[in-house]
Amino acid sequence: MTDMPFDDLTLLDDDALLLLYSAGDPAAARILTERLAPRVHAHAWRLLGDAAEAEDVTQEALLRLWKIAPDWRQGEAKVTTWLYRVTANLATDRLRRGRGRGVALDAIPEPEDGQPSAEARMQEADRAAALQEALATLPDRQRQAVVLRHLDGLANPDIAAIMDLGVEAVESLVARGKRGLAAALSGMKESLGYNDD
Repeated sequence: MTDMPFDDLTLLDDDALLLLYSAGDPAAARILTERLAPRVHAHAWRLLGDAAEAEDVTQEALLRLWKIAPDWRQGEAKVTTWLYRVTANLATDRLRRGRGRGVALDAIPEPEDGQPSAEARMQEADRAAALQEALATLPDRQRQAVVLRHLDGLANPDIAAIMDLGVEAVESLVARGKRGLAAALSGMKESLGYNDD
């Protein structure tokens, strides 16, 4: 265990925290969970379109991280890259088992920040629902690449590592995915409140 204060632990990178956790430091696990769980959940939700399923995937992905912690080889992969790959694999498995099961529009949460007007919240919910429905029309690999690139904000080399592909393949998947989204969302611009003025 470490004598380092909790605040100082937050300065450590993910690899160091995982190694501390594997050595029995519960504070390291708590910090790593607080740091990674929201990102994993957001990624799972974007891939699955279901908050409850995303929560299950998040828990399973983190459990797998804790299980491999003692065998973690620092420097071979980033913790986040490994975790995004596990999350994507778990989400893909769930989608394959449950394909055809739709997502109710009212199951998509509305944003809570900034207290926008009721109309703005409804419009944002409509936009999120339309995006989620459009994402669901894409093939799994395209959806994963688009979500990682444009919603999670990862760079193409990181996405390539997560998806076990070359950077050019990622670029191709993202481009095809964006074209698929544009086609799925065509004709909805006005109804979603996007105007040219």
